[in-house]
Amino acid sequence: MNGADVIDTLAGLAPGSPLAAIRDRKPVTRDQAQASYRALFEPAETGDVTLQERFAVATFIAGLHAQDEAAAFYTAGLARTGPADALVGALSAEIANGRTTGPYGAYPKGPLTEEDVPGLLYTATNRAVLGPRLGAALEHVHMLVFHPRDATPPALQRLLDAGWSNAGIVTLSQLVAFLAFQIRAAAGLRVLAAMGTAP
Repeated sequence: MNGADVIDTLAGLAPGSPLAAIRDRKPVTRDQAQASYRALFEPAETGDVTLQERFAVATFIAGLHAQDEAAAFYTAGLARTGPADALVGALSAEIANGRTTGPYGAYPKGPLTEEDVPGLLYTATNRAVLGPRLGAALEHVHMLVFHPRDATPPALQRLLDAGWSNAGIVTLSQLVAFLAFQIRAAAGLRVLAAMGTAP
């Protein structure tokens, strides 16, 4: 990224622009968001989750949120991890199959069950390209994005069965949380820019 602020990039903010100046008033917030990006996508050690898996998951999350700028950004990052044409094509199909609205899901039986909302039970279909690890990861990520109340021990066990470690599962959850924040921050800034908001 050559030091470029990712949220500014996703929001289309030029250095010195009014909204970039507003962000500059909170340097700690800006720096922490950028540091979170670097920790997840430019780590000194990738540990149990490869860079390709990280960028593939991020591409999927951005696509599920219908955020074209973020999806293109993370797809470009995915391409930098090595030959990825087949994977990019598979992810595009998975995004189309997984798009829905939420939140939805089921509460444990009790007084809250009246708030249960049915929704898509997403299953990865391009497993020949994705492989078992990434296929299971996309299914888990979809659940966290759209029906987190259904995150149960059996859901975690499916990741373990597909070869994910406990540390890898934590990283997946961090990716979902960070992308949710980053995408919404960039989308909000784009709206403000379109409205001509200035300090």
